[in-house]
Amino acid sequence: MAEEIKRDVGTAMKAGDRERAGALRLVLAELQRDAKEGPGDEQAVLRRERKRRRDAEVAFRDAGRAELAAQEAAEGALIETYLPSELSDVEVDALVRAAIADTGAESVRDMGKAIKHAMAAADGRAAGSRVSARVKAALT
Repeated sequence: MAEEIKRDVGTAMKAGDRERAGALRLVLAELQRDAKEGPGDEQAVLRRERKRRRDAEVAFRDAGRAELAAQEAAEGALIETYLPSELSDVEVDALVRAAIADTGAESVRDMGKAIKHAMAAADGRAAGSRVSARVKAALT
């Protein structure tokens, strides 16, 4: 993935797209830093960076800084292109049903087991908050 992003940085620089090149450089730096710390999960780094951009976007919108919020949103969307697509609600519901069946969860007290199982099955393609909400709804 890092090699693909390196190529895309070069392409963006040749095209004169400074914003895209800058955003990709930041992501590439995070990927390289993570690789130095040991064999890591590149998708986890990208998900973390996407979440940072989303959080920053919300903070800027709340502060009335629409131009900075738009920049963060664009960077988040750019990072998202390197990640596998999110699971649909139907797919998340199916994972939750399977997790509840597999773990034997019967009440809200068993949510942790079911969430952990469903998140492992989702393999980073669903936000924890989505899975948690679906598990809670299914167990109540």
